[in-house]
Amino acid sequence: MRILIAYVVGTIFGLGISISGMANPAKVLNFFDVAGTWDPSLAFVMGGALVVTFIGYRFILPRPAGPMFEQRFLLPGSKHIDGKLIGGAVLFGVGWGISGFCPGGVLPVLGTGKIEVILFVVAMVAGIFAARAMMNFRRPATPTQA
Repeated sequence: MRILIAYVVGTIFGLGISISGMANPAKVLNFFDVAGTWDPSLAFVMGGALVVTFIGYRFILPRPAGPMFEQRFLLPGSKHIDGKLIGGAVLFGVGWGISGFCPGGVLPVLGTGKIEVILFVVAMVAGIFAARAMMNFRRPATPTQA
């Protein structure tokens, strides 16, 4: 049942991304080009996402029964804003602004087989591994006991 629900939710997400135009990098880049060929239509898509998120946080999370297929809701444990969070947000925004692809929105488009989509996903995965390697490298070594 969990796999079926995941499939249905993923299909709805992919259709929403495709129908809304978020899968079209030219449309996304035009949304960011406020001084040129600005296309404000994606603001409605983002506004709709905010409404759904608001409903989820206000009405779904407080349910005493919790989630249907997990023991608890998996939410961030920290509300601390640090350099890693800000740096990640900046990298996310710059990558989205340069390529026109959002990391979540590019997944439904991956099925098109277009080379620019594949290159973006490869670069995104490489960036994930590079960030993990950097975080492990910067972590202080634990002392060994003699």
